[in-house]
Amino acid sequence: MAAAAEDVSAAQRDGLGRDDAAVETAEEATEPAEADITGLCQDMFSKMATYLTGELTATSEDYKLLENMNKLTSLKYLEMKDIAVNIGRNLKDLNQKYAALQPYLDQITLIEEQVAALEQAAYKLDAYSKKLEAKYKKLERR
Repeated sequence: MAAAAEDVSAAQRDGLGRDDAAVETAEEATEPAEADITGLCQDMFSKMATYLTGELTATSEDYKLLENMNKLTSLKYLEMKDIAVNIGRNLKDLNQKYAALQPYLDQITLIEEQVAALEQAAYKLDAYSKKLEAKYKKLERR
C-alpha cells in the first residue's frame, strides 16, 4: 500500500492534481427556514398582485381610450350626417329653382335662335344691298 501512496503523490507532483485547486467543493443544499419561505411567498404574491394590478389598469385605460375615441368618432359622423343632410336639402332647393327658371331659359334659347336667324337675314340683306349698289353705280356710269 505504501507503494500505491507513493504513486499517487508522484502523480500529483507530475501535474495530474493541478486542477484540484480550480474545482470548487460542493456544499450540501439546505432548505431555507419556514419563516423565510413564508416571507418570500408573501413578497412574491405581493409583487405579482402589483404586476397584475398594473396590467389590469393599463388594459382598463386602453378600453377607456377606445371608448373616448368611439364617442368622438360617433360625434364626427353625426356632424358629417348633418352636413350631408344640409347638402341634400340645398341641392333639392337648387333643383327647384332651376326648374322654376327653366321656362325663362327656354325663352332665352328661343330668342338666341331668332337673333341668329335675324343676323343671317341681315347679312343676306347687306350682301343684296351691296349688289344693288354695285348695279346702281354701273347703271349710273352708262
